[in-house]
Amino acid sequence: MATADSISELSSSSPPPTADLLVLVTAMLPEQFEALLTNLAAVFPMEGLLIASESPLPAHVPEKLRVIAAPPANAGWSLTAPDFMNAYELGQESQARAVLMLGPGAESLGAGGLRLLANAVLAGGVDLAVPRYSLPPHAGMINSAVLYPLTRALFATRARFPLAPDLGLSIRMAQRLATLGQHALPLDQGEPLLWPVAEAAVAGFTIDEFDVGPRSLPQPIGGDINSILARVTGSLFADIEAKAAYWQRARRTPPARRGLHEEPLKDGAADVPRMVEAFKFAYSNLLEIWSLVLPPHSLLGLKRLSAMSVSEFRMPDTLWARIVYDFLVAYRQRTINRGHLLGALIPLYLGWVAGHINLTASGVSAESHIEALAAAFEAEKPYVVARWRWPDRFNA
Repeated sequence: MATADSISELSSSSPPPTADLLVLVTAMLPEQFEALLTNLAAVFPMEGLLIASESPLPAHVPEKLRVIAAPPANAGWSLTAPDFMNAYELGQESQARAVLMLGPGAESLGAGGLRLLANAVLAGGVDLAVPRYSLPPHAGMINSAVLYPLTRALFATRARFPLAPDLGLSIRMAQRLATLGQHALPLDQGEPLLWPVAEAAVAGFTIDEFDVGPRSLPQPIGGDINSILARVTGSLFADIEAKAAYWQRARRTPPARRGLHEEPLKDGAADVPRMVEAFKFAYSNLLEIWSLVLPPHSLLGLKRLSAMSVSEFRMPDTLWARIVYDFLVAYRQRTINRGHLLGALIPLYLGWVAGHINLTASGVSAESHIEALAAAFEAEKPYVVARWRWPDRFNA
C-alpha cells in the first residue's frame, strides 16, 4: 500500500505521466478521498488511470495507483471555471483521451456510475457525459424548478442535472470549457459557474445522460436559499443571455429514453405552511416590484394563489414557467437592480415548492410532475422568444 508521502514523488512541477483517463477530484476530507480512490482502483485499469487532486494523499492508497497534485481551486459545492481550466491543462499534459471530473461527495457514487461516465467519453462517441442521479423526491428543488426545465426548453436537451458535480468530458469538450473559463467574469459570491450542457449544445457536441444511481449531493457551506438561488439563477440567466442567438431558433427535444425512477418519499409537508406564509407576505409587500416584471395575467394568477389555503395551495405549471421567463427577460433588460430582481424571485420559488410538495402528498409522482413542468416550459418557449424580441409588450 502507498503512503501519504507518495504524492510528493509525482510533483505537480514535473510533467504528469501519460494516461488514457484523467480523473480530477475536488478537495475532500482524507477518509472520503481514500474511499474514492479505492472505488476508482476497483473500476479502471491502473495502467491507464491518472488521478489529480489538491487533497493530501490519505494514509492508505491502492498499490500502483498514480496520484498527482492538482493546482488549487476554490473548493465548493459545484464545479467552477478554475476546475475546468485545470482539467484541460492536466489532460493535455498527460495526453489523456478523456477527463472524469468528480465533485464533493463523489465517494458516494457507485462503481457502475463511475464506469458509465468515464467509458462514454473514452469510447469517443460522447463529448459530455452527464449523470442522472436517483434522489429523494424533494431533493434538489432549485434544479427541478428552474435549472432543468429552463435548460431543457431553451437548449433542447433532457439532461436532468445541468449543474451536476460530476462530468465525463472529451478532450475537445474540456478545451472548450477551459477557454470559456478563461473569459468568465468572477461573481460576487465566488468563482464563476459554467454551464456545460448549454455549451455542448451550442457547439454541436454530443451529450448523453447516464443513470448513476444514488449520490450524496454537496451542500453549500454557510449558504442559505436566498444566496444559492440568486447565484445559480443569475449565472444561468447570464449564460442564456449570451446564447440568445442559439436558443431562439426552433429545436426539437429528443424523446425520453428512460423511465421515471422514484426514491422513497420523505415527507416535507411540515415546511409547506412556512413557505406559503412567505409567499403571501411577499404578495402583500412586493406586489409593486412584481408588477414591474410580470404582466397582468400572471399577477392575476398570483392574486388567486394568495387567497388559497395551505392545503389547497398549488402553482399552475404554465404560470410558473411564464414567471421564470419574465424574470429572465427582466434580468436582460435590467428592469430593476439584478440583486433585487433575483431576491424578488425567492418567495415565488417557495410558492412553487409548496405547491409541488402538496401535489406529491396527494399521490402524484414527484418526477412525473417535474417532467410535466418541463413540458410546460417547452410549450411556453414562444412566449419568452416574443418577450425577448419585444420586451416592452406584455403578452396577456
